[in-house]
Amino acid sequence: MNIIETRTVAKRYIMGAEVIEALKSVTIDIKKGEYVAFMGPSGSGKSTLMNIVGCLDTPTSGSYVLNGKDVSNMTENELAETRNQEIGFVFQTFNLLPRQTSLENVALPLIYAGFNKADRTEKAMLALKNVGLENRAGHRPNELSGGQRQRVAVARALVNDPSILLADEPTGNLDSKTSYEIMDLFDQIHSKGNTVIMVTHEEDIAEYAHRIVRLRDGLVETDRVNEKIRKARAFMGA
Repeated sequence: MNIIETRTVAKRYIMGAEVIEALKSVTIDIKKGEYVAFMGPSGSGKSTLMNIVGCLDTPTSGSYVLNGKDVSNMTENELAETRNQEIGFVFQTFNLLPRQTSLENVALPLIYAGFNKADRTEKAMLALKNVGLENRAGHRPNELSGGQRQRVAVARALVNDPSILLADEPTGNLDSKTSYEIMDLFDQIHSKGNTVIMVTHEEDIAEYAHRIVRLRDGLVETDRVNEKIRKARAFMGA
């Protein structure tokens, strides 16, 4: 079953008299439970495609169906509701609230989803436990290492049981050893049946994905199964 279907998706931006074609015509299918990396140089369209797949933006033309829902022409409110239900985001810069504890940061999406405080706390603690950070529940971001902050961000992304985990340059601010630990965590998340989509410009990070979609000049250049999947565990402690 396809969880993502884009058909000839294009995105154009008008900058004064100039028209920028960020995406020209992108057609891809992603099945439930896949682990996919979007790759490409700066200006290739990968971030624009991520924004559309993540319901942060809508295409200028073409169609996008997410988990059976056509999101191509949704209003801002409909997009926001779909994002909260369907997608968990992990960003390069973590995007944690500095004055909130790990537990409070992880529980935040559950407020918008309408959970009461007791249920929010229970679900957030379970999400922290799943990323190995239940003992840091009361710590604020400035009391955590970069890797721990990203784990909190992953827990927050998964707390709502989304259809897709969408990670934008998830290791961009981390050293090599911590990057491998985060990729190991993504392996574990994927092995539990989650759909994982990662945007990266780093070849070695993309090699953890099971499928690699390369973009160039707003088009899909190649879309291939990764025959040599890199496993993070081999690098732990390296």
